[in-house]
Amino acid sequence: MANDQDNLLKKVISHAKEYGFVFPSSEIYDGLSAVYDYGQNGVELKNNIKEYWWKFMTQMHDNIVGIDAAIFMHPTTWKASGHVDAFNDPMIDNKDSKKRYRADVLVEDAITKMEEKIEKEVDKAEKRFGESFDEKMFLQTNPRVLEYKKKIDEANDRLKNAMNNSDMEAMKQLIVDLEINDPISGTKNWTDVRQFNLMFSTEMGSIAEDANKIYLRPETAQGIFVNFLNVQKTGRMKIPFGIAQIGKAFRNEIVARQFIFRMREFEQMEMQYFVKPGTEMEAYEFWKAKRMKWHQALGLGSANYRFHDHLNLAHYANAACDIQFNFPMGFKELEGIHSRTDFDLKSHEKHSGKKLQYFDGESNQSYVPFVVETSVGLDRMFLSILSNSYKEEKVAGADGEEGGERVVLSIPPALAPYKIAVLPLVKKDGLPEKATDIFHELKVDFRCYYEDKDTIGRRYRRMDAIGTPYCVTIDHQTLQDNTVTIRERDSMKQERVEISTVGEKIQKLVSINELLKKI
Repeated sequence: MANDQDNLLKKVISHAKEYGFVFPSSEIYDGLSAVYDYGQNGVELKNNIKEYWWKFMTQMHDNIVGIDAAIFMHPTTWKASGHVDAFNDPMIDNKDSKKRYRADVLVEDAITKMEEKIEKEVDKAEKRFGESFDEKMFLQTNPRVLEYKKKIDEANDRLKNAMNNSDMEAMKQLIVDLEINDPISGTKNWTDVRQFNLMFSTEMGSIAEDANKIYLRPETAQGIFVNFLNVQKTGRMKIPFGIAQIGKAFRNEIVARQFIFRMREFEQMEMQYFVKPGTEMEAYEFWKAKRMKWHQALGLGSANYRFHDHLNLAHYANAACDIQFNFPMGFKELEGIHSRTDFDLKSHEKHSGKKLQYFDGESNQSYVPFVVETSVGLDRMFLSILSNSYKEEKVAGADGEEGGERVVLSIPPALAPYKIAVLPLVKKDGLPEKATDIFHELKVDFRCYYEDKDTIGRRYRRMDAIGTPYCVTIDHQTLQDNTVTIRERDSMKQERVEISTVGEKIQKLVSINELLKKI
């Protein structure tokens, strides 16, 4: 199973490069580790994902507005947020492979393997006992399962304590006790665990001696918090209200791998929702449900999403969970939903000396609001769609289709880079001229692609490979009766329609607004 998943990720990476979705950054200089550029099709898909998120947040909720804060911020911002002192990951090296790892991730992976062993025990017992199998009873009584559960609980407790107390010796001892091998060398020859700050620093100022040390922001949320009062007062916002933002963030990750899943320069889509203290858990549950519906409306399969509660809460949180997606690497975090309490605003009050409070006219009180955050990684969202959409299929040749195999990206039509390909059947007999007229008419409303080279079958294949949901084919009959063929990507079914109805017919099928109505 793991090999199949590895192969899928390799195929997705290769396909993404070949068809203009994602390129390694600075490739002519042999690239830069964990930094990627989005190509001509990738940027369109990325922009469509942004639009889907932005419209959902700001257009569908009349108490949420957006901002675009600067990447550079006053350095005290990161002191107040805790990033200067506490934005560390525990780092460990294997002396034989010379590879570096996050120590907590090694432990989490070991715990996951134990959980998988429990699942295997359940599967074996289910096959053995058939319909009479009582899974709940089995999990509560089977000695082997109980032993695994005990080890899992103990490892989770030790991991939590080590992380909370920044106890690197305890973290190393946990790796030793769990007998964790290096995935590359297979040995247990580990260095000590040490803390590694993830922020990139630089200098601001025209002369180096006078320069101030500043940081590239490791998250976009602080730009929202420091602008809380600006937005509230100028927008006359009443609590509860939210501030949304899409922007770049930067983290000097110890281990940045798995393609665009974990990068050093990435993009976040975040919304901070300000609420009255005491109502935060209600808002937390509300946004958990809302965000899951937003994801599932894309039609990538409900079984590919799940909630995962955090065992180790960040210093600012009183509740936190992830929406995980079934990536080629297994279930991993796609979006975080956190109840951040009043930590951020209170901390900025303390460090800035400015009041960051909301005056509630109804109760005649001022208070520091609590915050519920939803934060989804745009690049991870991109990968979830690309990897889920990638399919290899056998095709019987008919209706201009080429027989054999095809690779198709079944991207949700509303997010596809191109919505329509306009294709004259042959490059003669007046068909290109007619197709060009249709292309110019449709491109006002849709992102369209025009191509007249190669056989129609090969052009269909190219459009399948970049995820174009509809192909409009112009043939000799078009010149006689003003009808064209619409070919649908996933089913490959073709339908003859009047030219005048093409736009109206396709509009609903590719509209982001139609997606939003499902939520």
